Amino acid sequence: MQKPLIDVLFMSEKRKTVLLLLKDGAKEMSPLIDHLKTSRQSLLPQMKILEEHHLITHYDDIYELTCIGKLIVDSMVPLLDKIDVLDANIDYWGSRELAFIPPQLLEKISQLDKCEIINPSIHELFSIHTSINPKCEEASCVYIVTNILYPDFQSTIVDILEKNTGIQYIVSQKLLDEIKTKYQKEFATFLKNKSFKMYVCNKEMKFLYFTFDSEQSLLTVLNKKEEFDHKFMLCKDQDAVDWIKELFEYYFEDSTLITEI
Repeated sequence: MQKPLIDVLFMSEKRKTVLLLLKDGAKEMSPLIDHLKTSRQSLLPQMKILEEHHLITHYDDIYELTCIGKLIVDSMVPLLDKIDVLDANIDYWGSRELAFIPPQLLEKISQLDKCEIINPSIHELFSIHTSINPKCEEASCVYIVTNILYPDFQSTIVDILEKNTGIQYIVSQKLLDEIKTKYQKEFATFLKNKSFKMYVCNKEMKFLYFTFDSEQSLLTVLNKKEEFDHKFMLCKDQDAVDWIKELFEYYFEDSTLITEI
């Protein structure tokens, strides 16, 4: 009796790995055995199952994917990439409020595979954002989308601007109201600087903040109780920075430029 395809694909690590190894083209049995660190005798029954389910074919000692096999593997790879990201920090992801991420970016969550979940001490808590200071080329820019002001926001913003670095600064309506009430003078000064562009976002922002520059990004996600539990996601990989940039653009497209406070 034939196994269900889902069992063929995922109930054997050897079968799954063989299919992924054949994704880029036909291979002889020998390199498959070497990669799996197994024996021909042990691998042949798994290859037979894959052939019986029309996922691979072979001639002499060379194996390759069938058309059905290619179709299946092309769909497997994105799923496995997502699983790898989530599985690496499943307790973190499982406890997050993720509704702020648009569906098109959830589909590309595998781009965050090299990100690190960090939990700084209370003494570092209000300085962790300074890891996203530009290294600073003349035309560089720091992007910030935030629901909060850090205690040292003024010195941080001044320091970035003094490095001839632009700031694209998106705030929630709630934070804008607070700024107008408590920090009008400081932000009026920032807005006089042509390198500082401030926006208010009309979308709901169910996160604390995120920020990125050309090299790295920092994402602060609330837990499912919509509380901040001192955990940050630090990303230094270009794919992750590109993902955060798309997230910025998602909120930017529904934001309004502020020219005065």
